[in-house]
Amino acid sequence: METTLAKTPQTRQVTFLTILLLFWEAGSEAIRYSMPEETETGSFVANLAKDLGLRVGELATRGARIHYKGNKQLLQLDIKTGNLLLYEKLDREVLCGLTDPCILHFQLLLENPVQFFQADLQLTDINDHSPEFLDKEMLLKIPESVQPGTVFPLKMAQDFDIGSNSVQNYTISPNSHFHVVTHNRGDGRKYPELVLNKALDREEQPELSLTLTALDGGAPPRSGTTAVRLEVVDVNDNAPEFSQSLYEVQVPENSPLDSLVVAVSARDMDAGTYGYVTYSLFQGDEITQPFVIDEITGEIRLKKTLDFEATRYYNVEIAGTDGGGLSGKCTVAVEVVDVNDNAPELAMSTLTNSIPENAPETVVAVFSVSDPDSGDNGRVVCSIQDDLPFLLKPTFKNFYTLVTERPLDRESQAEYNITITVTDLGTPRLKSEHSISVQVADVNDNAPAFSQSAYTLWVRENNGPALHIGSVSATDPDSGANARVTYSLLPPGDARLPLASLVSISADTGQLFALRPLDFEALRAFEFGVGAADGGSPALSSRALVRVQVLDVNDNAPVVLYPPQNGSAPCTELVPRAADAGYLVTKVVAVDGDSGQNAWLSYQLLRATEPGLFGVWAPSGEVRTARQLSERDAPRHRLAVLVRDHGEPPLSATVTLHVLLVDGFSQPHLPRAEAAAEQARAEPLTVSLVVALAAVSSLFLLSVLGVVAARLCARARAASAGVCSGPGGGLAGHLVDVSGGGTLCQAYRYEVCLSGGSGTGEFKFLKPILPDLQPQRAEEAIQENATFQHSFGFKEICK
Repeated sequence: METTLAKTPQTRQVTFLTILLLFWEAGSEAIRYSMPEETETGSFVANLAKDLGLRVGELATRGARIHYKGNKQLLQLDIKTGNLLLYEKLDREVLCGLTDPCILHFQLLLENPVQFFQADLQLTDINDHSPEFLDKEMLLKIPESVQPGTVFPLKMAQDFDIGSNSVQNYTISPNSHFHVVTHNRGDGRKYPELVLNKALDREEQPELSLTLTALDGGAPPRSGTTAVRLEVVDVNDNAPEFSQSLYEVQVPENSPLDSLVVAVSARDMDAGTYGYVTYSLFQGDEITQPFVIDEITGEIRLKKTLDFEATRYYNVEIAGTDGGGLSGKCTVAVEVVDVNDNAPELAMSTLTNSIPENAPETVVAVFSVSDPDSGDNGRVVCSIQDDLPFLLKPTFKNFYTLVTERPLDRESQAEYNITITVTDLGTPRLKSEHSISVQVADVNDNAPAFSQSAYTLWVRENNGPALHIGSVSATDPDSGANARVTYSLLPPGDARLPLASLVSISADTGQLFALRPLDFEALRAFEFGVGAADGGSPALSSRALVRVQVLDVNDNAPVVLYPPQNGSAPCTELVPRAADAGYLVTKVVAVDGDSGQNAWLSYQLLRATEPGLFGVWAPSGEVRTARQLSERDAPRHRLAVLVRDHGEPPLSATVTLHVLLVDGFSQPHLPRAEAAAEQARAEPLTVSLVVALAAVSSLFLLSVLGVVAARLCARARAASAGVCSGPGGGLAGHLVDVSGGGTLCQAYRYEVCLSGGSGTGEFKFLKPILPDLQPQRAEEAIQENATFQHSFGFKEICK
């Protein structure tokens, strides 16, 4: 597409010749516009939206921008209207020099989604420069013997314009001896030659002054002049001749200063002064020519560094002049050879500094690369570090996009430092690097994690209210609000557990507090769940289990179960006077509501009616005779027994025992009141406890009954009151104890009465002698294997 624009807004027109737009293809044709140089700033170039078939609003929504090599802004795009305007006044000679046509390449970049359009702007030349001669005066020495028709070369004028606006013709001021002929050079420029019309006569006119005028082809044309001074000299009939009319040489652009380019040589057949040749640069352009010639040797050397990227070819004209003023000319064609002296360049078009984690493929940056060198020296490759989750994708011509290779995880790495390396293929290879930093934005993709799945906390009973009993801790690897953890209590699995009145939790720190004093005997342990939720949206949470173990404190004194302490008639223990030392009188049974060491009980005899007659075994509470009884011992005795636990500090209880010494176990020796009291004490025990205890002990009783009977018979014989003798024998009684070694075992006590005349040896299982005790508490005492001890009495039905 090409558009020709006039200099004034009234005559600006846009003519479309071709529309061919293939997106994302490197070989697609570009949209081309044309306009004269020196057009005023802000002038209308074209409507890009219309030319590309885009809606005007689409340019704004898709982030349209103009990209020019080197990021230099020459054009500006009005994204509201789609108009492309001049950003500044453009000078074709500054931008392109002698290059024709002068085409400025630029791209239209749409960022969302990424899309490129190639466009060219051709600057047409206007006649804004006049021809100029480098020398204000030319001096020619012409022998008077020169024949008409001889040609004398003249220096040409320079015009920075191109085409028809450059120098087109030369004229000379009117005279009778010379006229000017205009010739074309191989590069398109024109140069003048002075032609002699008639012979000169030094004696008639030794010097002539003429004016040389250069005209360009502009409308109106511009011109430049210089003076030509002609000196007529004596005859010198041979001009210098160069060995070559054209010297071709290649010079690397990195050649050092004063290095030899080439040496030219000319020969003059004349002798003496007329045969001595001196060399000079014919055009004498000291500004643009980077060369200098030795006027004696003809060696051409560098006086300025060469730059392939600025000028690739030089045509240098050399003049050889003899002493008579005759001269010859040759041309030196210098080709500048490119070397890899320019590192690649990277121009960033767009950059995203932060991208969310877990996002699919995302465009991070769009950039272009270039290298002003030629061939392999100008071909570039781009790369980034291998260990990064990013990819470089070539898109449009020399444009690349940097995209994510896979979704990123901020918790693994929150920031990436990416170095884009651009390397050319020259020798040696040159490279440039561009570093960018990409932040990974957090997404709430991690739930809080407790340091433990289950916590066990220990707290002593009888604690003070609001006591800090422990903490739970959860961490969230996210950041910001997504990592802010809030703790809460979860509803307990057991609806009967009053969790809200037991514990509370700090929502910010996870610290747990006991709200009221705990009682080990009422609640030994309880469990509940705690939750941790982050501040994300939506919030993520996790849970953990907390078990609180209540530690026992020695806050319960021992309770005596036997003998009963219910205020009824005292229980009297019967002891036969025939009992030997160590005879088991009774056993004190006590329990302690605490646990562990706080419930370990020991027994001690505090006082007795007759000291030394009875003793108490400390571990079990068994009361035994300390010596053999005699007739002199009082019939009634009172013993005070101390029961103490092992807590810190220890707690204790006392119990009083009544002991009656009897001669035998006949029924009259047991008072009716005492029998009734014994029966009354046994009645409150629930049937369920009797059944449970009977089931546990029945198997054991069967195995020990025979042993008990044998022991009773042996004791009866020793007392001369044999149980198994014939009729009329006396009655014998004994309390049989089957027990363990300490207060933590189960002990059973049986009372057995055998009749001497029955011959059957019958046993009768009586109700256990226990005080009033709640069944649940008694069962707990048994299960804890503490100091609970059972006492049973067996009596024979004597006939």
